Amino acid sequence: MRLNINGEFRDTPPLANLADLAAWLDLPAFGSAIELNGVVIRRAEHPATTLKEGDRLEVVRLVGGG
Repeated sequence: MRLNINGEFRDTPPLANLADLAAWLDLPAFGSAIELNGVVIRRAEHPATTLKEGDRLEVVRLVGGG
């Protein structure tokens, strides 16, 4: 599968939904967000949100510091 992730096309294994993508990217359970084709998707909706070839995703991870 080929997806546009953060402005870069990446070849991924077959991913059925956003939950699969989050696991593949090793995203933390808290402190991250996924936008799919311009819409932020709530974490509770990740398992039901399917992916298709060419989808555009923005993945954001919160970083703490001081």
